[in-house]
Amino acid sequence: MAALSLAALRSQVESDLRGRVTAPFSYRDRNIFEVAPSGILEIDSSVGGLPRGAMTEICGLPGSGRSSLLVSVLASRTENGEVCALVDARDSFDPQTACAAGVDLRQLLWVRCQNIDQALRATDLLIQSGGFGLVAVDLSDLAPKTVRYVPLNAWFRFRRAVEDTPTVLMILDQEANAKNCASLVLRLDAEAVRWSETVKSADCGTLPFCGKKMDAAAQGYSFARLFEGFSVRTEIIRSRMQSSNGLAPAVAAHG
Repeated sequence: MAALSLAALRSQVESDLRGRVTAPFSYRDRNIFEVAPSGILEIDSSVGGLPRGAMTEICGLPGSGRSSLLVSVLASRTENGEVCALVDARDSFDPQTACAAGVDLRQLLWVRCQNIDQALRATDLLIQSGGFGLVAVDLSDLAPKTVRYVPLNAWFRFRRAVEDTPTVLMILDQEANAKNCASLVLRLDAEAVRWSETVKSADCGTLPFCGKKMDAAAQGYSFARLFEGFSVRTEIIRSRMQSSNGLAPAVAAHG
């Protein structure tokens, strides 16, 4: 009896929304997406890429590799000729670094915001306007408690607006906040930082260091410690994609 009542209710809702909302219950069951490469082999081999017509949420603490992933995705999409939009909630995007990493700035609309309200309004407008291969919303420099107060209906509205479009909607924040509205949720965690040491002398210039510091210092050598990069572990928190398989391999990100 309850099953019949639920079926009747679903039929009534679909009837009431006919002509205004296409297949209001189809999204929940959807698990096959066209995907776009992220530009990072380890992520693409694990989840297949970023789903189009759906929301992907990337979360992680400061220094976890979120910015590196964002730049990689922007580089991959703009190199493919797609027009992308970046909603920058705290005006922290560095276009020079992005350009050096391969982002075609001619294909990027950079929306510079000062707070979360501006960022949410801009996201609404961009998704509704269409025409973007990627809309990235960077909330990662906002205080986590600020993003927690984003109403659930805002995430639901974004999810519904991007559905049945070729757009990849990517949200970056410190915690997972979009709940079930996100079709793919990845959490990034920084692992070991890699350093190298060099030794410098007036005669030989700068060379990789091997040996005892005390002996070399006595001969007038000076030392420098250079940052080579760090590794990031990507964990799949939630996925509606058939290609999901649990934990992704470590992803190398270089600073």
